[in-house]
Amino acid sequence: MSTPACDPELGLAGISATLRAAGCVFAEEEAELLAGSAPSQDALRAMIGQRVAGLPLEHVVGWAEFCGLRIAVDRGVFVPRRRSELLVRRAAALCQPAVAAPGAIVVDLACGCGAIGAAVAALVAGVQLHACDIDPAAVRCARRNLEPSGGRAYRGDLYQPLPARLRGQVAVIAANVPYVPTAAAALMPAEARVHEPLVALDGGQDGLGVLRRAAAGAPGWLAPGGHLLIETSADQAAAAAAAFAAAGLVPAVDADEDLGATVVVGRRSG
Repeated sequence: MSTPACDPELGLAGISATLRAAGCVFAEEEAELLAGSAPSQDALRAMIGQRVAGLPLEHVVGWAEFCGLRIAVDRGVFVPRRRSELLVRRAAALCQPAVAAPGAIVVDLACGCGAIGAAVAALVAGVQLHACDIDPAAVRCARRNLEPSGGRAYRGDLYQPLPARLRGQVAVIAANVPYVPTAAAALMPAEARVHEPLVALDGGQDGLGVLRRAAAGAPGWLAPGGHLLIETSADQAAAAAAAFAAAGLVPAVDADEDLGATVVVGRRSG
C-alpha cells in the first residue's frame, strides 16, 4: 500500500514512530503489516489507533502467521504462538504414512482458531481433521481456517462434541489446552489478559487442571498405538507426564530450546 508524501504520519517511518512511542518492540515490522493490510487511509488510521490502544496486532489485521500459513484470528480469540510449532511438528511426524495408516484421524483439541489442525493438515496430506473448543467465537474462526483442508470444528467441552464414531479410532490428539496457573493469569501482559478469553489461558490452580482432564479422556478416543500431545511449560512437564501415566498412557517429554516450547507425548499401548 502506498501513502501520499503529504501525510507523513501514514508513511512507514511515521507509523513506526507512533508504534514505538506506544511501546511496540517490533515497530518497523508491525508498521509494514498494518500498511499492507489497510484497504484505505482511514482504515489505516483506525488500525494504528487500535494497535496503540493495546489490541493485539493479529486482532487488528485479522490474521496470524503460523507455520508458514496465514491463519484467520477474530477479535477475542486466542492468538497462536510460535512456540506451538513444536506441537505441530511432532503431531505431523506421528501422522506420516510410515507411522500411521493413510487418512489418519487427527483431533485438534481445545483448538482456538484451529491453527494447530490447519498446520498439521498442510504438512500431511489426506488426514481426517476434527477440532473442538468450548468458545463459540473460536469455533466460528476455526471452521473458516479448517474448511480448505476438509476439517470440521465442533463446539463443546474437550471431547464432548466429537462424533461417537471416532471413539477408539483417533491416531493423534494435539492440544494446546490452557496451562497458565490461575494466579499467574492475572499477571499476564495486557494483550493476552484483556483481549484473549480467560478460558483459553487459565488452567486452574496449578495450570494443569484441563490437561489432566484431557489426558484422562484420551484413551477412550485413541486407537491402539495412538498418541496424545499437549503443550505445557518446562516447569510443569514432570507433573504433566505423571498425569499422562495416571491415565494409562506411556509418557515422554519433548522440548525445543529455540522456541521455548515443551510438549508432553503420551502413547496408548496395544
